[in-house]
Amino acid sequence: MNTGTNGREHWATRTGFILAASGSAIGLGNIWRFPYMTGEHGGAAFIVIYLIAVCLIGYPLLVNETIIGRVSQRNPVGAFKTLAPGSPWWLVGALGVFTGFVILSYYAVVAGWSLAYIFKVITVSQGAGIDNAEVFSRHISNIWQPIGWQALFMILTIAVISAGVVKGIQRCVTILMPIFFVLLVLLILRAVTLPGAGEGIAYYLKPDFSEVTGRTLLGAVSQAFFSLSLGMGVFITYGSYLHEKDEIPKSSGAIVGLDTVVALLAGFAIFPAVFALGFEPGAGPGLVFITLPAVFAQMPFGTFFGLLFFFLLSIAALTSALSLLEVVTAWLIDERGWHRKKASVVMGVTIFLVGLPASLGYSVFNCFSLPFFEIDLLDTYDLLANSILLPLGGLLTAIFVGYVWGTEKAIKEASKGSTGFTIGKWWAVLIRYVVPIIIAAIMVTGILDSLGR
Repeated sequence: MNTGTNGREHWATRTGFILAASGSAIGLGNIWRFPYMTGEHGGAAFIVIYLIAVCLIGYPLLVNETIIGRVSQRNPVGAFKTLAPGSPWWLVGALGVFTGFVILSYYAVVAGWSLAYIFKVITVSQGAGIDNAEVFSRHISNIWQPIGWQALFMILTIAVISAGVVKGIQRCVTILMPIFFVLLVLLILRAVTLPGAGEGIAYYLKPDFSEVTGRTLLGAVSQAFFSLSLGMGVFITYGSYLHEKDEIPKSSGAIVGLDTVVALLAGFAIFPAVFALGFEPGAGPGLVFITLPAVFAQMPFGTFFGLLFFFLLSIAALTSALSLLEVVTAWLIDERGWHRKKASVVMGVTIFLVGLPASLGYSVFNCFSLPFFEIDLLDTYDLLANSILLPLGGLLTAIFVGYVWGTEKAIKEASKGSTGFTIGKWWAVLIRYVVPIIIAAIMVTGILDSLGR
């Protein structure tokens, strides 16, 4: 075990940290959420706004959270207690822990669907005349099948987290992430070589800004938060396992770069195939579970590529879920003195139980929805977490470092161990002014637009 002078476990290598953090960022947000959000918001116009959000908001906040974690060597709640003792700022850390808790509760539901479809793409959704919308509807409206797969996914997540930072998280992502990239490349090669794939590539790369609304702006920013695992305490927690010699600016750049590249590549794996075989790109959340199985059914060697895709999706889901469960587990270990195995099991089971309404929202609770928005329970969880809690957490964290703890201290901390690229006054300007203003403006605009739709 690699531990510091305070007895806290640390990443064994810089590469291990980057892979673990990238694994957190590269998840369902890239492979499931990013493509359907792109399809719903007009294609490349959404991508342009998303890339701007990543540069102006994503990278500065990722660095910000990592600095808070490393300098405090604590979980999100403990970090704010350490840096601002006796103040209510610890509530911002608590908000991050709560947000990660909520996200994992419904994230595990969708991840369970991914596991189930590894088998469904072989046994159910590839036959002639199969109605994939009906297959998906029957699956999610069944009471026990989705719960079983959700439980299996949480068991896998708990097993890895209970093993520890190095023996659990780092070992797992070191094995899974290379497999993930190989599968993604294979899927892209198949998609872009289909006859008619060029139309999908054009749709994906040619922006139409007439499609941009307040929901597009909010969606792009919330996607940047969701995809990069910002505002939920992940990088405060992962940053707390860093040594002083580890380079924060450069490592953060690598993480943001990998996450963004994978999100963009996911579109190349999906849209060319969707257009080549005559399907609708703006299919919403059902793009992955309804449209793609139908695409694979018409594709040469479709069963094989369908199997690869849902295995890829499951890997992405697991590596992200690890970081979410680690946040709440670290909180119990640091603040309550719990043993890691006890903390991971108790929190994992609790999160599973909280996620049950989201799973049952298509069966037992299908009559419930959020007032004004008229969406199901799972989408309600997603809306509250990604459009409100995540941006709010990022906004408050930026304000804390920008105006309470101080950007000078943050820059000094980030400079430790840096041998090349580092942050400076430009980063302070982003954290103090650009990030808070953009997040606040887009949150208000997007929510008002959603209420008026």
